[in-house]
Amino acid sequence: MKGHNFTYVLVSRRSVFRAGTRYNVRGLDSDGHAANFVETEQIVEYDYTKCSFVQTRGSIPLSWSQHVNLKYKPKPKINDTNHQKLFNDHFSGQIYNYGKQVLVNLVNLTGSEGRLAYEMEQQVLRAANSNMRYEAFDFHKECSPSWSRLSVLMDRLAADQQQFGYLMVNKTASEVRQQKGVFRVNCMDCLDRTNVVEGLLAKRSLRDQLILLGILQESDKIEAQGTFDYVFRNVWADNADFISFQYAGTGALKTDFTRTGQRTRWGMLQDGWNSAIRYLKNNFSDGFRQDSLDLFLGNHIVDELEGTVKTCPLNVERDLKFYALPVVFLVAFAMFTFTVLLPGESLTEQIGTILFWGGASITSLITIYIYGDDFVDLPKLGEKDKEV
Repeated sequence: MKGHNFTYVLVSRRSVFRAGTRYNVRGLDSDGHAANFVETEQIVEYDYTKCSFVQTRGSIPLSWSQHVNLKYKPKPKINDTNHQKLFNDHFSGQIYNYGKQVLVNLVNLTGSEGRLAYEMEQQVLRAANSNMRYEAFDFHKECSPSWSRLSVLMDRLAADQQQFGYLMVNKTASEVRQQKGVFRVNCMDCLDRTNVVEGLLAKRSLRDQLILLGILQESDKIEAQGTFDYVFRNVWADNADFISFQYAGTGALKTDFTRTGQRTRWGMLQDGWNSAIRYLKNNFSDGFRQDSLDLFLGNHIVDELEGTVKTCPLNVERDLKFYALPVVFLVAFAMFTFTVLLPGESLTEQIGTILFWGGASITSLITIYIYGDDFVDLPKLGEKDKEV
């Protein structure tokens, strides 16, 4: 950049505590560990001087769940427990490890997400901790007219970012600066909206570092540094994708903005595709993936008698409708399609047959939807024992 060579690194570290998949692991467990908790560190090294800027993300710090049931967006449930204790346990560890906290909440402030936002704000008020500040920003509402509205949030966070600073270590390994706090960003999944905002905060910190290192001038912007700006955007978009693959099963949404600086039609089509794949994976395969993680991390300890004297928890009996209803739907839909494509002996007979098999298809599909809990792939081991 401008004749200077430096090393740029982005590292995301996922917590092993309360690890899991999107709808199977939400909120805090009984020890105050947050789901999908990730520490992201941006590092710059130039002429043996190193700079570091750290941010964190983690599920809304309450005890809540959102189990799949074939609905596109299952309704979140706030558990009946002592949220204040769990909240304080979580943030005592966060403040000890990272210093002051600015809690950036990007969820909708109305509807089912709004209930979580309200309860989170109440916990912040009850905690009355001078090392913690709450900043709510309804991402979808604010950015629906234009994503340039993100500048409103960045302006609100500017003073905090100036106060927190970043770590700088000189050639002699002496600390020149220290980072005095972090932004803890969350949305519902802590993936798509979260990554957009973390990328903007990282860019502002990076510009300050490059100016101090003498690579940029005060009047320079990273957006004007063509090659590096391209690298920066794509590194952050790739970071979003990798974190999202682990938690949700697909790449992140909204990465077209991170990669190009604007929303595109192709990006929105990609988001639609990824959302459909997420729906299928979250409902029909994430239970097995969650069990695999719980087994690997020791959340479930295998009893040596499992499979012999004791029944293996993975062996779950399914009732008749689990097998019968999908078959009824497939047969009815096949007959409906067959009747539509091939003409009958009379128009009246054909219309009656189409209505019959069409009605059977819709009825069986609605029945499957109503009994959604019986058709989804839920986890059977470990992590559920840690929920409050």
